[in-house]
Amino acid sequence: MEGADVFTVSATGSAAYKIGPLDVLDVSVFKVPELSRSVQVADNGTISLPLVGEVPVAGRTARDVEHDLSNKLGDQYLQAPQVTVFVKEFNSRRVTVEGAVRKPGVYPIRGKTTLLQFISIAQGVTEASETDNILVFRTVDDKRSAAKFDLDEIRAGRAADPEIADGDIIVVNTSATKAAFQNFLRVLPTTAAFVPLL
Repeated sequence: MEGADVFTVSATGSAAYKIGPLDVLDVSVFKVPELSRSVQVADNGTISLPLVGEVPVAGRTARDVEHDLSNKLGDQYLQAPQVTVFVKEFNSRRVTVEGAVRKPGVYPIRGKTTLLQFISIAQGVTEASETDNILVFRTVDDKRSAAKFDLDEIRAGRAADPEIADGDIIVVNTSATKAAFQNFLRVLPTTAAFVPLL
């Protein structure tokens, strides 16, 4: 499998949360309550607000949208408007956590979130878990990849705690489920690198 790495997980952060379709935003304009409201981002990545109409927000941060709305309202309607945008519901970016965790499920990504944090969100691992064989499956450029992590090494600070991406599937193995992934475990390096699944 040499040279097959798609990418290596970085422990350093990404930018602030990028808004996506189906997220719900709280938009408030200081001292103008009639312009303040909760809006859901449409499938096309826009929101619709009084006075300014349809505004593209997908792929942007709340601060970006605040700046854009302030400019649009200030250009024609208000003097030095103070706009605040807050992501009320994170619905566009999700991660699946399954296997030997106390609360398996699909969880939203709220900004930069690491593997250890998602294990914690799933209320930790069970007694049956094999924490040295945590698998993360990821799709990159329409290709399925996987990487193996050792939770004990991460907790001890001897390995980086990888950032989890939208659409990732985290599988915490037990000795029973480990057999199903034996072929993956044999070929996956211990360097937290994602390799394509053939």
